[in-house]
Amino acid sequence: MEEKLITNEQLSMELYESFKKRKTMKPLSLTNTNLSVDDAYDIQMKNVKRAQEEGEVLSGKKIGLTSKGMQQLLNITEPDFGHLFKSMEIENGGTVSLDMTIQPKVEGEIAFVLKEDLEGPGVTIEDVFEATDYVCAAIEIVDSRIEDWQIKLVDTIADNGSSAFYVLGDNKVDINDVSLPDIEMTLYKNGEVANKGSGKEVLENPAMGAAWLANKLHDLGDSLKKGEVILSGAFTASPDAAAGDQFRCEFSELGTVEVKFK
Repeated sequence: MEEKLITNEQLSMELYESFKKRKTMKPLSLTNTNLSVDDAYDIQMKNVKRAQEEGEVLSGKKIGLTSKGMQQLLNITEPDFGHLFKSMEIENGGTVSLDMTIQPKVEGEIAFVLKEDLEGPGVTIEDVFEATDYVCAAIEIVDSRIEDWQIKLVDTIADNGSSAFYVLGDNKVDINDVSLPDIEMTLYKNGEVANKGSGKEVLENPAMGAAWLANKLHDLGDSLKKGEVILSGAFTASPDAAAGDQFRCEFSELGTVEVKFK
């Protein structure tokens, strides 16, 4: 077997420095061609621990790669996830400085906020409904520390699911009052329609992603906690963001969420 060119510890440190300095690095999948999904999650967790040791506070998780198109593109059969910190939350209508990002993109999603712990194995959609305090409109600002977004699955997993910031809408909606797959979203960039999608694009039902995540975390010795925010996955492709851009996502039944860049 070919020896690994560099250890997970070394890769995690390089990735953490890229995050801190807001600079890109070569894909980890090129630096270490043997890198596995387990390695990638190990690298992610090493940096989550580093962040916590520096005072960051976990606020939830994000789910990515939920669309069939993205899964086919990366030749995978399940999503991935990353961690959210309280410092990543931007108020609805707030502004993100490009000095805080590298190559940001904007995604419209549904967020779940939990009222009780959700622990696998065997978590179902029904369990997700019972554990959810409310759902709301959300924007995730994704960003990559990998140069030119040249990512493979292990790159984005190691890079905390390519996450950067998130914005939650103001309307807190009872999950039993909406049909998640039927929620429609229109994403506006600078007042013009950038794309449209529905909840069906997210694993046929966004609650399926939350159930998958709870079960995946169990496999890794973890669980979802009361009060955590779960970003369930993008409804559509993600437009790039530049200085001066304004984004608004309008969701049927959930309302609007907005963010600006400077």
